[in-house]
Amino acid sequence: MVDGQKTLKEYCREAKKRMKQGFWQNYNKNLTEDIERAEQAGVASSKVKEYYSAKVSENIRHGESDGEEFYLKVKKLLDEEGEVANAIGRLTDKEYYQSLSYDEQQSYNLRLSEKYLKAVERYKKEKEMAF
Repeated sequence: MVDGQKTLKEYCREAKKRMKQGFWQNYNKNLTEDIERAEQAGVASSKVKEYYSAKVSENIRHGESDGEEFYLKVKKLLDEEGEVANAIGRLTDKEYYQSLSYDEQQSYNLRLSEKYLKAVERYKKEKEMAF
């Protein structure tokens, strides 16, 4: 892999894995169920479709489980305490962080901040979709 770029072979392997694991069947089932619940709650089905489209694109682009554990930590933090000023500090892997050089620490902080912002955005979308 050059600079994080996936090869065609890797994309194909991931697609095959999704097909074997029933990813698309689960997607279709969940989409249908959530559209029905949304319509019963008076929410436009187009919002549900838009949400699922973005979610699937993100899963395919970054891997289905990549970042899921981090998202769950962020979700727990937001559910329990809301948005807090020291969220990045709370989410930092202290042991790993201490092993980094100053430049690596700064890079880690930037990546963690970006992941946190994406997780907060996802959290807000999911809260909006709760019906």
